[in-house]
Amino acid sequence: MVEKSGGKVGWPVNNVRPKWAPFAWRRAFLAFLWVAAVAWLLVWQRNGVVVRSAEPRLRPVAFFLTEFGGVGDGVTLNTEAFERAVRAIAEFGGGQLNVPRGRWLTAPFNLTSHMTLFLAAHAVILAAQDEEYWPLMPPLPSYGDGREHPGPRYSSLIYGQNLSDVVITGHNGTINGQGQIWWTKFFQKLLHHTRGPLVQILWSSDIVISNITLLDSPFWTFHPYDCKNVTVKNVTILAPGFNAPNTDGIDPDSCEDMLIEDCYISVGDDAIAVKSGWDHFGIAYGKPSRNIVIRNLVVRSNVSSGISIGSEMSGGVSNILVENILVWESRRGMRIKTAPGRGGYVSQITFRNIMFKDVGVGIVIKTDYNQHPKSGYDPTILPTLSDVTFTNVRGHGVLVPVRIQGSEEIPVTNVTIQDMKVEVAFSYVNRPRFQCSYAQGRVLGPVFPSPCENFDQYNELGQLVKQGSSMNVSDIDYEI
Repeated sequence: MVEKSGGKVGWPVNNVRPKWAPFAWRRAFLAFLWVAAVAWLLVWQRNGVVVRSAEPRLRPVAFFLTEFGGVGDGVTLNTEAFERAVRAIAEFGGGQLNVPRGRWLTAPFNLTSHMTLFLAAHAVILAAQDEEYWPLMPPLPSYGDGREHPGPRYSSLIYGQNLSDVVITGHNGTINGQGQIWWTKFFQKLLHHTRGPLVQILWSSDIVISNITLLDSPFWTFHPYDCKNVTVKNVTILAPGFNAPNTDGIDPDSCEDMLIEDCYISVGDDAIAVKSGWDHFGIAYGKPSRNIVIRNLVVRSNVSSGISIGSEMSGGVSNILVENILVWESRRGMRIKTAPGRGGYVSQITFRNIMFKDVGVGIVIKTDYNQHPKSGYDPTILPTLSDVTFTNVRGHGVLVPVRIQGSEEIPVTNVTIQDMKVEVAFSYVNRPRFQCSYAQGRVLGPVFPSPCENFDQYNELGQLVKQGSSMNVSDIDYEI
């Protein structure tokens, strides 16, 4: 351990020069990397979604929480220890805070720029359960009155705003929100403010969350808000499947250039919900979510959806790629949800390589998801839904493979479905399987079950076989 300027003590991170391989081998390796990088870029440009992946951060200094008085016994409150450590990192202009093995009880605390929060194996950051420890903050501008209650909202356990270059990672340590008491108070209507997320980062850039477990959030689990260049990789997010209200896994909200990959999420609401503000507040804030890649996930939601867009999407959502997803034991699979009064748009959305296993409704587009702010709601402000593509969709044990529920005022246009084979659960084989109302689009090649009459049907050669002819309002089966 060495002395640093200002009398602070820390562990230096030394740069160790590696032994280089022979020149010829190195040149071939670099050439391979260059070709792979170009190929990767061309693939994503082809799909209109280019997201810059994060690189490892080397910090000038590293601290241990115990240096600031931290005690990992699960009983001692460590809020001041976390705050002192973050201040020390800010004074150095950046650094790493190591949280060792143990149970580190704390109230909410803030992060700083150029910081890595590193959780060792078997390290658990525990949220203090007494709501008096959780500071109140103004409502987010794109939610106006407040999401659950008018007025202030509770902070998140781990919080940051106007930051850059922040990493939360480790050897699969855990951040535990201990949300059970919050869920109970919510159901008993004992809370007077909107619950806080587990991790919330606002108006920031270059954020990485990787190799950790996020457990039992009071509310949404990870909520990046109006952020750019966010990466979530190799993260496990867990909450009970029932009686854990609004415990969404990851909610990109008015975010741009975001990558979510290689995660396992099983929660009490949407595993992922892409948002951009609520009704007139979101329209006024005017920050869309766009350029987001979601891939290589296993997700589960007994009461809601695997991947959702909305319902708060009033700032707009576009240029989203969702691929290589397994949704199992969930009420819904892929869902887009909105309502009159939202405004905004959802467009240029691509779902591909999707598998459903024991899912209620596989593909859902819903236009009457009517939850609105307490004031200023104007039902005449309508959203638009268009340019949505589903390719290579598989499933079994699904009750309804497709339900596209547009309306006369909010039609769903330019939907493309290609290469789909979803087996219907035996007890539902005689129910409507491909349900549509006020939807327009096309199917390409073999699609099972047979599409509704709304869709133009093309063969594998791209030749029109049958023209769409009906709005099929009666095809919607609301019992499922």
